[in-house]
Amino acid sequence: MGAVAALALVNCFGVTRTALATRLLVVVTLLGLAVVVAAGMAAAPDAAAPPLPDPTVYGVLQGAGLLFFAFAGYARIATMGEEVQDPARTIPRAIVFALAGTLLVYVFVCAAVVVTLGADAATHPAPLVGVVEAAGWTAAGPLVRIAAAAASLGALLALLTGIGRTTLAMARESDVPRFLSVIDERWQVPRRAEVTIAAIVVLIVLLADLRGAIGFSSFGVLLYYLIANASAFRQRGAARRYPRLLQIIGAVGCLVLVSTLPAVASLVGIVVVLIGIGYRMLRLRLPQR
Repeated sequence: MGAVAALALVNCFGVTRTALATRLLVVVTLLGLAVVVAAGMAAAPDAAAPPLPDPTVYGVLQGAGLLFFAFAGYARIATMGEEVQDPARTIPRAIVFALAGTLLVYVFVCAAVVVTLGADAATHPAPLVGVVEAAGWTAAGPLVRIAAAAASLGALLALLTGIGRTTLAMARESDVPRFLSVIDERWQVPRRAEVTIAAIVVLIVLLADLRGAIGFSSFGVLLYYLIANASAFRQRGAARRYPRLLQIIGAVGCLVLVSTLPAVASLVGIVVVLIGIGYRMLRLRLPQR
């Protein structure tokens, strides 16, 4: 709750403060992950660790669906179009660099963990700390834990920022209450939307099982990426950046991955979507003021 409140406060004082906080969290995170990768290279593989099980197609697809949210942060960049210079040039470059950099970091960290711990990585309570301990770098354990906390805070900050801007856009179209569309005159941020989103997140932290929330999050992310691919498919002329084949592959991939998610997560996601659709239909039927 304290972390959510603190990051929401940062967001309320302008995108410059948000960007500064993001830089600090990313630096701490990358330093900790660099230590993990170095430890993995120095550690001898655990001969007693059980071998990795043979993968199945369904298992790989479900894992990809559940972990899809871990790649969703770069899309938050696209929500910042009103607050950056030359967004048509800056945002596409930032997305490509962010996605490529994140993928490389994940590959190196995953390799260090799997090679060092084997199948035990799946059940280890703190696998990154397990890697540095296997290398005999016990003193580095606290640094890795701090980096893990920083990574979680960085993800939370990006999500709060992006969803606040998404809520702003929805409020302008009356898809959520219009009072959330107000921009703070001094700091030029949607402060009402930011505070509302932070309050909702606090309630989720207090009431929900966060493991189940990950599945629900993946459902929502895959759903709006499906919509994004369908929308991009209809682009024409100068607005089109990539061939339509990529949007077809993306849409099919979203449908395949969402079908592998846990049934409860998908059911909750469908209920939320239906509530949203019902609200929109009701709003369109009511007289506009």
